[in-house]
Formats: sequence, C-alpha cells, structure tokens
Amino acid sequence: MEKKKFKLPTAFTTLLIITVGIAFLTFIIPAGEYSYNEDGTPIVGTYEQVESNPQGLWDIFSAPINGFFDAIDIIIFVLVLGGCLGIVFETKAIDAGLSKVVFSLKGREKLMIPILMTICAIGGATYGMAEETIAFYPIVVPILLLAGYDVVTAVMVIFLGAGIGVAGGITNPFSVGIASNLAGISIGDGIFHRLLLFSLFLAFGITFVMRYAAKVKMYPEKSIVFDIKSKVEQPFKKIDPNDVADLTGRRKAVLAVFSSFFLIMVVALIPWQDKFGISLFNTLHDNIQQTPILGVVLGHISPLGEWGFGELTVLFFLGSIIIGKMYSYKEDEIVRLFLNGAKDLISVALILAVAKGISVIMTNGMIIGTILNFGEHLLANVSSSIIAPLAYLLYIPLAFLIPSSSGLATATIPILAPLADFAGVDRAYIVTAMQAGAETMNLFSPTQAVLVGALTLANIPYERWLKHIIPFVLGIILITTVVLVTLSII
Repeated sequence: MEKKKFKLPTAFTTLLIITVGIAFLTFIIPAGEYSYNEDGTPIVGTYEQVESNPQGLWDIFSAPINGFFDAIDIIIFVLVLGGCLGIVFETKAIDAGLSKVVFSLKGREKLMIPILMTICAIGGATYGMAEETIAFYPIVVPILLLAGYDVVTAVMVIFLGAGIGVAGGITNPFSVGIASNLAGISIGDGIFHRLLLFSLFLAFGITFVMRYAAKVKMYPEKSIVFDIKSKVEQPFKKIDPNDVADLTGRRKAVLAVFSSFFLIMVVALIPWQDKFGISLFNTLHDNIQQTPILGVVLGHISPLGEWGFGELTVLFFLGSIIIGKMYSYKEDEIVRLFLNGAKDLISVALILAVAKGISVIMTNGMIIGTILNFGEHLLANVSSSIIAPLAYLLYIPLAFLIPSSSGLATATIPILAPLADFAGVDRAYIVTAMQAGAETMNLFSPTQAVLVGALTLANIPYERWLKHIIPFVLGIILITTVVLVTLSII
C-alpha cells in the first residue's frame, strides 16, 4: 500500500484552525480594553480589565460570516477589480504589449532581461500581477533559449520580475491596499519608502539574473538544469512564439486607460494636504462641485487624498465599462467577462472573510486589549528602529502558513498596527513589512501556486530552484531589513 504524502492544509483551513485557537484563548486570557484617540490609536496606560466574554462553538462558526460583513467594502472592491481585470485580460492588451517589447528586442536579448523584468515588476507593484505571468512563458522562453540562455533565466525574468514588484508593493491593492485599510491609514502612506524598496529590489534582481544569464551563455554547463537540458527545453521547441496577439491601436488605448486608472488611484489616495500642505487638489475639487454643469454631471466626489475603497470600487467599475466599450464588446459580453473576472477572485474574497473572522473572535472575546497590553510592556525597552524589521522577519514564516497576502494582512494587521503605536513607529512601516515579508516567502515557498506553476511549466525541479534562489532571498532580506531600520531611525 502506497504511503500517503503529508499535504499542508489550504489557507482556508489554516485560518479556521487559527480561529479555533483564538476562541480557545478567550477562555484563558483575561478580557481587557484600552481607551482610543479619535484617530483610532490606543492611549498608552489606559488598559483596564473588564468582564470576560469567552467565544464558544457557535461564535466560531459565526466568525467568518460576521467577518464577511465587517470586510464587505474590501470584498466588493476585490470582486469589482477582478471583473475589470477580466475584461482587460480578454482584450489581450497586456500580452500584446509584452510581445511587442520582446520582438522589438530580437538580436538584443541581453537588453530583454532588464526591460522585461521592469515591466513585470511594475505589473506586480501596481495591480499585483502574478498568475497572469503564466501566459508569458510560451513567448519569452523560446526566444531566450534561441539567444543562448536557459529556461531558468526565463523563469527568473518573469517570476522574479513580478515578485520584486509585489514585494515592493507601491500600490498593490491586494496587499498594501487591504493592509493599509485595516491599519487605518491611506494606501498613500508609506508610498515613498515602498518606492525606495522597489527600486533597490529591482536593481538587485536585474543584477542577479543578468549575472546568471551571462554565465550560462558563456558556459552552458553552469546551468542548474544542464544535465536535463533536453527534457526541460523540448516542450518549448514545439511552441511558436510568433503566434501572439498584435499590439493594435485599440490595445494600446486599453493599456493607456488601464494605466491611467492606477495613476488616478495613487493621486486620489495620497493625503496631499496632510503631507505637503498642498490645497490645489481640494481647491480643484471644490470648483468642480460648484460648477453648475460639472457639479450636476459628476455629482459628489470625495476630494483627492480622501478616497477609500468605496471610491476605488466605483473607479474600476467605471473602468470596466469604458474598456469594454473601447473594445466594442456588446453589453452581454461585458457582463460575462466582468463576472468571469470577479469569479476568479472569489477565493480571495472568501479568504478575507475567514481571516477577518479571527479579528471578530478577538474583538468579541475582549482579548485584543490584553494582547496589546502584553505587547506594550514587551516593547517598552525595545528600540523603535527594529520594530519594523522584526515585523518583516515575523511575516516571512507566517506567509508560509497563510500564502494569501490579503488573508495574511486581514488576520494580523489589527494586532501589529496598534503595537506599532506603542513603539512610536508609523503604521505604514508595518504595512510595508507585511507585504515585503509575504512576498519574500513566496519567492521560494512550495505552497506558492504561481511558483509551482512556473516550475512545472518549465520542468525545473523544485529542489534545484530552492538551492539556486536562496542567495537572492537572503539579499532581499538584507535590503529590506537595512531600509526599514534606516527609515525608522530617520
């Protein structure tokens, strides 16, 4: 009889197990509360014990349902963004744009590495591009093989490129957006230090990949898959990389409009007045509202810098309609594509609900205050400069258990963000630590679906990838730690 292999539970099961564990703790941990400032930060020294409220079996099963209601604004945003992405992907504008870049660089394949990595990184940093990269391998791998590189180079260009972008975050709505909302801050908070991390990650990643690519091209036997070269390359010899969508005028327009919505999102979320004392945007907003025609047509729009998930949901809902009409899709086709795109993110939406259920149990069980009080005393003599790096290092193993960055943020930010207040650390650093830590683990985690899919497609054994990528991961850890310490000190 064949022995069954151990299989890790899904993120859903892991979160439910954590929910049960937290419910059990409500019978042990004393209940307690803090007083809070108007901005939602706990006031140091105001903790006091209150009557306990242990959470039973009914409460455990109710938690994900109540979590769904509590996170409804985020969940609707995720589904609408998924619908918008479904329409954009159907136009094949992103595939065509990438293909155009690839074929324009034929004969200059060395330049292809930094350019493609930068494009993938921008996709990862803005809209969390991950699963979509699977479609790029049939285009990129054959061309890089013809240029004298190996399949590992191609996988690194695409997978690490997108991974670097996700780790840098910038405006990724699925990690930074959700975490910022839960932390009670704007997605614009911390955007400049995420830009710094993104730039350093990208420079390091390009250097790492180009060094390996140059070595393999000069000494093919240095490839980590050299002994199985024929096996890994054979499937790609049957693929015609020229069989791709053309970058037509309409696809260029789709790319321009799609990019503009993310630009609008950034401008609308950064609290300009608070950070820079700039009133230009609010003045413009007031003039629009007071102009008879524009005021009637546009109705009420929140001032730039004050947008939340409600406004972003409207933005991408509008984007879905505009892009669908630009591509001359009929009404029923737009609806079908939108629903299919939303359906692809139902698992993310449900993970958010289950993860939010953990906070529901802690809140109803009245133990959040007690946990924060423990953290307050624990951090009393800890330098504020190491809080963010410690959070980052904590998130790396946590991401192994909860591979969904959205679920990870929802389960942990409600505790770690207030702890940052006690240490005198900006909550934006905890958000950055979360998204960078989650993606650091995803660069080599066997539970990461995108990595497993890429390695399977390229026939690269996981253990070889793991051995090869560890130096890169250690470099990412070093960069992140140094940046977070330095910025915290400054």
